[in-house]
Amino acid sequence: SHKGDAYRHYWPFQVSGCSLQLSMPRNIQYSEKYQDDIYEYRHVILPTEIARVCPQNALLSEHEWRQLGVQQSRGWEHYALHKPEPHILLFRRPLGTDPVTGRVPEGFHGALPVTMH
Repeated sequence: SHKGDAYRHYWPFQVSGCSLQLSMPRNIQYSEKYQDDIYEYRHVILPTEIARVCPQNALLSEHEWRQLGVQQSRGWEHYALHKPEPHILLFRRPLGTDPVTGRVPEGFHGALPVTMH
């Protein structure tokens, strides 16, 4: 065991558009949650090493963003691309979503994905 390894987490990942087997430190930053009348939101800031090798023009599925090392409860959707800052992933989920199952409230009808310029 190397000194300092207890503070590092490494993982292999493969996401559509980037097929790499790399050992990278996880320095992912998570915002506090915020909300409007329909959704709760949060943003996730990826470290440069990860953002540099992943697609910047496509929304990621839950499976894909989890492979990057993003860790959050169930039900979050990567819903928008913010082109000026592609290393920031924008997430939302309907208010009242069960964080354990990801099940949305009955009768919820969501909106279409958004691309921000």
